[in-house]
Amino acid sequence: MMKLQLLKLKGPDIIPNLDKIGHLRLNVFRDYPYLYDGTLEDEFDYLKSYSSSETSLVVLAMDGEKAVGATTCLKLNEADSGFRSAFQEAGRNTDSTCYLGESVLLASYRGLGIGKQFFQYREAHARDLGCTMTAFCAVDRPKNHPLRPSEYRELDGFWQAQGYVKHPELKATFMWKEVQQTEETAKTLTFWIKELNSPSL
Repeated sequence: MMKLQLLKLKGPDIIPNLDKIGHLRLNVFRDYPYLYDGTLEDEFDYLKSYSSSETSLVVLAMDGEKAVGATTCLKLNEADSGFRSAFQEAGRNTDSTCYLGESVLLASYRGLGIGKQFFQYREAHARDLGCTMTAFCAVDRPKNHPLRPSEYRELDGFWQAQGYVKHPELKATFMWKEVQQTEETAKTLTFWIKELNSPSL
C-alpha cells in the first residue's frame, strides 16, 4: 500500500471528484448496515449540494491514483431537511451545528487510523465555521437483522472514543431501496452529538 494522502476539497474543487466519491458511497453503503442499493445518478444529485455549499468540506483519501475513502460535512442549516427537522423539532440550534455526513472507507483500509483522522479534519473545519457542536446519525438496525454478518462489529465504541454521545430522542427518517428489495422503505437514523469543547478519549 502506498502512503495515503488526505485531500481537503471545498466548493468547486469537489466537482471533478464526484465520480470517485459516488462510487465509494455505492460500494461501501451496499454492505450492512445500510444495505443501500442506489444509482450513480442519485449520488451525483446528492453530492452536488456539497459543491455548491459555502460551508462544506470533503476529505478524500487517496492511495496513489485510487480513491479509498471519503468523508463530508457542512453546517446543519445547509444539510437535507430530513436532518435539520430533527434538531428544529427539539428546539436545537442548527446554525451552530456542523453536520458530519458519511464516512466511507474500503474494507482493506480500515483499522489504520483513517476514520479518526476523518473526525479530526471535520471537527477542525467545524471550529473554523464557528460551530460549537458536531453531529452525525447512524441507521438503526435490530441485533437479529437477517443480513447482519456474523463478523460485523458495531462502531458505537469507536464513536464514543471520539467524544460522541448517542441521543436516542433525536431521529431522522429517510427512504431508500435496500439490496434484495424492489421498493424504497423507511429507515430511522439516530443522532450522535459532540460538544466541541469535549475532547476525544
